Amino acid sequence: MTTTKRRRAFLATAATAAAAALVLTGCAGGASSADPTDVDPKGEIVPREISWLLSRPADGGVITAMEQIADEYAEEHPGFSLNLITTPDRPSYVQKYETLAAAKKLPELFDTDATPFAQKLAGQGQMVDVDLLLDDLGLSEEYREAALNYQRFDDGSLYMVPFEFQLEFFWYNKALLEDAGVDVPATLDDFPAMCEALREKGITPIALDGQDQWPLERYMAYYPFRLAGPEYVQDLKNGDASFADPAGKAAAEWLYELGQAGCFQEGFSSTGYADAQALFTSGKAAVYNIGTWELGNLATDALDPAVRDDVDYFTLPTIDGAVTNDNEYVTPSGIGMAVNAQTYDPLVRDFLAFALDRYPEVYAATGALSPTTNVETTIPDNATDLYSRAVEQANDVGPKIAMPWDTQLDPATNTRLQQELTLLVQGDITPDEFIETMDATLAENVNG
Repeated sequence: MTTTKRRRAFLATAATAAAAALVLTGCAGGASSADPTDVDPKGEIVPREISWLLSRPADGGVITAMEQIADEYAEEHPGFSLNLITTPDRPSYVQKYETLAAAKKLPELFDTDATPFAQKLAGQGQMVDVDLLLDDLGLSEEYREAALNYQRFDDGSLYMVPFEFQLEFFWYNKALLEDAGVDVPATLDDFPAMCEALREKGITPIALDGQDQWPLERYMAYYPFRLAGPEYVQDLKNGDASFADPAGKAAAEWLYELGQAGCFQEGFSSTGYADAQALFTSGKAAVYNIGTWELGNLATDALDPAVRDDVDYFTLPTIDGAVTNDNEYVTPSGIGMAVNAQTYDPLVRDFLAFALDRYPEVYAATGALSPTTNVETTIPDNATDLYSRAVEQANDVGPKIAMPWDTQLDPATNTRLQQELTLLVQGDITPDEFIETMDATLAENVNG
C-alpha cells in the first residue's frame, strides 16, 4: 500500500461533526454499501469509531497486534478508533452474534466460523465478499491457500478474513514410547495397539481435555477425513450423508476401540485443558494432540527440562486407501473476521487496506504463524529445534483440511455428538447405538 493512500486528506471540522452525529444516530459514516460485491465504495474517508465483535482472548496475539495497528492508523486519521467488543467464551459469543445478526445490528466487523448460519447471512447480502476485497486490495496472492480454504463455505465462496494459521500435531514423548517398545503410529489403526502397550507399562497413552469436548470431537473427524475426505462432514451437515455411512461407521468403531484400549487418561471427561496439558508436559502421558498455538509451552525452554529433550511430534497418520495426502490434516486459520456489507464504507475499506497490509509483520514478530506467506515468523530466543521445524512445516501443507466438526455441524447436533462421543469412548454405548442416536439427531436438526 502506498503512503499516499495511507495519508488521504480529510477535513477535520467535517470529521468531528460526523463523528458526533454517529454517536447520536449509530449509523455509518461516508458512503455505505449494501452490495457484498461493492468492495471499493466511493466517497470521503470520514474518521470515526468502528467496532469489531470478537471471540478471541483479550490478551491474545491477534487483538494485541490489531490494537497496535489501529493506534498507528489513528495517528494518521485523527478521530478514528477501533472498538474491540470481546467475548472469548465461544458459546456465549455465538449467542450474542446470532442475536445481533437476526436484528441486523452487527457492527462493522465481526467474528464468525464458516457455519451454516454464517452462510445464510452471506446469502442475505450481509457480508462483504472477501475474495473480491482481497483481490481489490492486491493481497490475494499473499495468503496461504490453506488459510483461506479454512474460511470458505462449502460452495467455495469466501466471506471471512483469516488472522491466524495453525497446524495441529500429535506431540509425543520419545522415551515413553521407547520404554513401551512401540513406534510412532504409521496409521490410525495402529493407535489401539500403541495404547495397550503403553498401558502395560503403566503409562497414560494419550492426554485429553475431555471437559471442553471439542478435543475428543477432533478424533471423530480423523478417520472420515482420511477415508472420505472433507466432503463427508459437508454432506453430513447438509443431510446428504449419515453416520451409518462407511466413513461414519469406521469413525465410531475406531473411537470405541480407542476407549477399549484405554487410550485416554482415567476420568478424561472431567479433565480440563490445563490439566490435560500438564499430564503430557510432566511426562505422565505419552501423546498429546494440540496445535501450534501451544508452541510457546511445548517448543521453548518453558517446557520442563525433564522431558524437553524427549518431546517430538508427528502429523495425522494415514489409513489404508486414504483419499487425502499425508500433508493434509487439521490446519485451521482460526475464527474469521467478516465485514458487514450494510455498514461498509470508504473508511472501513481504507482501514482494512492499512490493517491487512500491516498485520502479517506485526503478528509474525510475536512468534506466531501468519496466515500469509510474505513474512517470516520470529523464532523466540528460548525456542527448541521443534519450534523452527513446526514453522517450516507450515510451508508443506496441502489444500484439503480436516475441518473441526464443532464449526461445521448445527449447535444441537454438535452438542449431542459431544455427549455421545464421551459415552462411546467410555464403553457405555456401542458403535451401533451411537450411530442410531446420531442419525436420529441429525435428521431432527438438519436444515433446522
